[in-house]
Amino acid sequence: MLESTKPAEKFKMNRGLLSFKELSGLLTLAFFVLFCPIFFNADAAALEKKEIVVGTHLPLSGALESIGIEQRWAYETAVQDVNKNGGIFVKKYGKKLPVRLVIVDDKSDPGIAAASVERLAEEKEVDFILSGHSAVLGVIPGCIVSEKYRKYYHGTACFIPPWLEHNFNWSTIFFFDMYKAAMVPFKLLDTIDKNKRPSNLAILTEDTFDGRELARAIKEQGSKAGYDFVFESRLSNDTKDYTEQVKNAKRQNVDAILFYASTNELVNFVNQMKKNDFNVEFMYTWKGGWPYEFWEKLGQDAQYIISDGHWSQVYPFSGSKELGKRYYESSGHHSVGIGAFYAMCQILWQAIEKAGSLDSQKIRRAVIDNEFDTVMGPVDYNIKGIANYPPPAFQWLDGKQEILYPFNYTNRKVKLAPDWDRRLKNN
Repeated sequence: MLESTKPAEKFKMNRGLLSFKELSGLLTLAFFVLFCPIFFNADAAALEKKEIVVGTHLPLSGALESIGIEQRWAYETAVQDVNKNGGIFVKKYGKKLPVRLVIVDDKSDPGIAAASVERLAEEKEVDFILSGHSAVLGVIPGCIVSEKYRKYYHGTACFIPPWLEHNFNWSTIFFFDMYKAAMVPFKLLDTIDKNKRPSNLAILTEDTFDGRELARAIKEQGSKAGYDFVFESRLSNDTKDYTEQVKNAKRQNVDAILFYASTNELVNFVNQMKKNDFNVEFMYTWKGGWPYEFWEKLGQDAQYIISDGHWSQVYPFSGSKELGKRYYESSGHHSVGIGAFYAMCQILWQAIEKAGSLDSQKIRRAVIDNEFDTVMGPVDYNIKGIANYPPPAFQWLDGKQEILYPFNYTNRKVKLAPDWDRRLKNN
């Protein structure tokens, strides 16, 4: 009887006599037949990756609308700039991939912000999330949802203490240190001649977690600098009438106000100050005073008011002056915010290239482990995922914010505000 030359028949006839070597060979063959298509399809899918999809939720309506519009311009401009050069080289794919930005309006609402990030992760299948704005209204809710989906959230515009409380593992923060920001008005006051320096200070902050924390920081820093406060008040978010606070401050002979609230609240407060013939020589504001909308709504009544901000085009860093010029040509006015938002994109683009991957954990690790060149200068995150930039200060003069701080970027001095009827154009 002749032996069959067909492998299948041979196996059938001799299945009880297979050697270990023969059995191993057959199992290896079966493994490749069954599973190689999966691996090849996975590799093919990787090679077919055609773009990097970055999602963001921005306050394009609601209380923070004017800020959201600037933030959108910065993000879109950064995407256009990187795509002009073909995109970002990703080692895993062996090629440059263009960036596509997906924007959702979170309407300055924390609930909508959380839902927006969920939509970006589930429906839009974005690779990463670029920061929204404001700790309470956007960033913290966004980071919480990003933890659920394990998507890297590249955050900014959020005070660091509340962010740290959550022990996030899938996000980072690039923002100024709250206590250093609280020290800036006292550094400016110290530059004024003692005989002219305002001495009756008041603190007015919105009645939120951020407002209460900043008020505490202001008092601590003010005490260290040798300043006392004669009046303090929380501003309710459900009222537009601040007459009581204005009259109380006037009775206490307040001549300097440190104010933290949104632009609309600040505009209302200043209008009611003027209505009640109450003027202060020194008014330092956080949050509401830096968007250009503040000047648009108040005009000359905003003259001499000091605001915080995030960046200035006078910074001596590559691309900073050019970015400011481009924004002015686009909008017709200057910005003290776009540089920080543009820098966020610069950091993310560089981190992707350094990681050589689009894996969220690897990108976050690359952000923490490297230093980045930006229009804000060199940026270096710590092990907790935090990077700080110096908190600048600006004074409104004829519709433009002139930089007062950091001192190494300017020679300008604080100008004390005259009475309302003398707030004419700065000469």
